[in-house]
Amino acid sequence: MKYIRGIYDWVLSWSEKPGGPSALGVMSAAEASFFPIPPDVLLIPLALGNREKAIWFATICSVCSIMGAVVGYGIGHFIWWAEPGQFTGFAQFFFDHIPGFTIAAFSKIQVQYDQWDFWIIFTAGFTPIPFKLFTISAGAFEIDFAAFVLASLVGRSARFFLVSGLIKKYGEPIHAFIDNYFNILALAFTILLFGGFLMVKVLF
Repeated sequence: MKYIRGIYDWVLSWSEKPGGPSALGVMSAAEASFFPIPPDVLLIPLALGNREKAIWFATICSVCSIMGAVVGYGIGHFIWWAEPGQFTGFAQFFFDHIPGFTIAAFSKIQVQYDQWDFWIIFTAGFTPIPFKLFTISAGAFEIDFAAFVLASLVGRSARFFLVSGLIKKYGEPIHAFIDNYFNILALAFTILLFGGFLMVKVLF
C-alpha cells in the first residue's frame, strides 16, 4: 500500500537527522501498540552510521518497545471490550485501519495463549509477527501481566541486540544479510526453541 511505503520512507529519513535516536524511541514504543513499521527500519541505518553507539540504540529500542507493549496491554485490558465478546468502536477502528490486525487472527490468539503462554509472547517479540497484535490481545484476554512483561523484554531485547551486535561487529557487509535472512533465521530459531520446549514437556 502506498501510504505504508510513505510511512516507511519517512521513518528512514530520521536516520540522517540529529533527532534520529529520539525518533527511534518513539517509534519503538508506538510499534508495540499501533504503528505499522518495525523499529529495525530505523535501528539498522542508525547503527551503521555510528557503530560505537549500536548497543545504545538497541537499548533505546528495547526499553521503549517494552513501554509500548505495556500501553498495548492497557488498550486491550481497558478499552477493547464494550461487553464480553463485543468489541468497542475503538477496537473496530484497529481492525479496519491498522495493518496486521484482523478479527480472525485476533480470535485465534487466545488458543495460542492457552497452549504456549510465555512462549507465544516471546515469539511475537523476536520474530516478524506483528507485535502489537499480541500486546493488545494479551490485555484483552487478561494474560498474567508479569509474565507478559518478562516475555516481551526477553523477545524484544534478543531481536534488537542481535541486530545491533551484528552491525557493531561486521558493519556494512552484514546489512544485506540482515535484510535478506534475519527474519528467516529468527523464525527458524524460534521453531527450534519451541521444539526443545515440546521435548522437555513430553519427556518430563
